[in-house]
Parts: sequence; structure tokens; C-alpha cells
Amino acid sequence: MSQASAAEQYTKVSEDEKGIRTIQLNDPKKRNALSLKMLKTLHNNLTSGVDDLRAIILCSTGPVWSAGHDLKELDLPIPVIASVSGLATAAGAQLVASCDIAIAAQSARFATPGVSVGLFCSTPAVAVGRAVPRKVAMEMLFTGHPITAQDALLHGLVSRVVPDHQLEEETQKIADRICETSREVVAIGKATFYAQMNLERKEAYRLTSAVMVENLSLEDGQEGIKAFIEKRKPTWSHRNQKVH
Repeated sequence: MSQASAAEQYTKVSEDEKGIRTIQLNDPKKRNALSLKMLKTLHNNLTSGVDDLRAIILCSTGPVWSAGHDLKELDLPIPVIASVSGLATAAGAQLVASCDIAIAAQSARFATPGVSVGLFCSTPAVAVGRAVPRKVAMEMLFTGHPITAQDALLHGLVSRVVPDHQLEEETQKIADRICETSREVVAIGKATFYAQMNLERKEAYRLTSAVMVENLSLEDGQEGIKAFIEKRKPTWSHRNQKVH
């Protein structure tokens, strides 16, 4: 099997003209389970050739939406959207929790079931425990019982829940909307959002105030203001270029 064929066994990757890359986990016979090969392939799909991308969508084949990685470690400048169908279990729940946005089908379920087989989901707990309230995370971890998509929405693990047949369409709408914005402004905003979450409130305001001044000095910051005043759509440069 060629290297390309081997990679396709684990994921299928496509891109459209807007710069949206869709990565489909594609090992349903093994329930899209986390493995070193799957993780290596996914990491490569997420980090290679991203300079011209605007968003990444993660989806899956088969009844289990799985695999896993803490995407915060990758420091991706573009939004990553989980499009979740089926069961996101253990490292799959970790991956969902690590994405910037998560859209779930009504039938989706989320679980950290390791305790049932004698292996506590300690690594998935890092991301899940930062996405949902502590007591919700502990119930998931101690019992291994799955929660519904609606409960995941209630507790903040996903952004929205949609009918199963609308999952792909609704996920695409969000990615399309992101493509209408400035790539550079989104990159700055994403990095700053996660940075300020680790700070005390006063320090967070100090950081974000400085970043807003920097944002305003960018070509796209100025273009956005001009377009608003002139009542037209902005023409973004997508460059980290300041106006002098």
C-alpha cells in the first residue's frame, strides 16, 4: 500500500475554493479509534499547508466519531469545527472539547467510558473538564455513561445541536460565514481569546486592550471601519500588515 493510500485509510481530506478543509475520520471498522497511525495522519492533515486555509471541519464515517488530540497544542490560527455524528467516546470526546466550535447531530452521544474497563480517562478529562462544569465532568468520568447531544449543549461541550440530516449543511454554513471575515483578524482574535482565558480578569483586559489597538492598526482593521462607514462589503487583504 502506498503512503497516500495508507493515509486515506485513516482520513479523507478535501478542500474547496473558499479555503475550507474537511477532514473525515475514515477507519470505521476500528470505530475510528485512536492509534498512533491515525493520530499521525490527523496531525499532518491539521497542520500541513494551512497558510491559505480559512477553516477546518472534522467529521467521520461510521457510527462512532472518535480519534483524538488536544488541538490547543497545535496552535492553529484558523477555526476548527467539529461536526459530530454518532458516538464521541474517550479521546473522541477530548477532540470535540478541544475544537473551537462543535456542531452535534441530534443522535450524537458523548462519553468517557474508560473506568468501565479499568483505565480511567485521565487524558480526555483534561479537555472535557475544561469544557463542562466540574461535577458534570466527574459524573461522566466516574460512571462512563454517555450524555446526549442536548445535555452536551446544556453543559457547553458543543455549540449547537441540529437534526441529523442537517448536520453537514449547518456546519458548512458556519465555515462559509468564517470565510467572509479577515483571516488575519480571526487569527489574532483566536490566539488572544485562549491567551486571556488563562489570566486574571485585570490582566486579561490589559492584554485584550493592547491587542485591539494592534488590530485597529492593521490593514484589515482599517478596511473594516472604512467599509462600515461607506456602507459596503469590506475587501480583506488577509495580511498581517499595519497601516502607517
